Amino acid sequence: MATVMPEGERIRRAVKWISAQLTEHPEKSPQSFLNDAVMRFDLSPKEADFLLDFYRKAESGGESDS
Repeated sequence: MATVMPEGERIRRAVKWISAQLTEHPEKSPQSFLNDAVMRFDLSPKEADFLLDFYRKAESGGESDS
């Protein structure tokens, strides 16, 4: 399975930050860090939607409905 790399430096930094937080706090879900990441990395609404979709797909095993 190929890993999808998000475009844009801010999104990449947000994904790295969330990954680091999940390493430190494995009991939490990625969604618990999404709002913080959006604010911390000044993501646009479109970037925030991408990040949300990225982690939803990751949690569901990368399966899509189409």
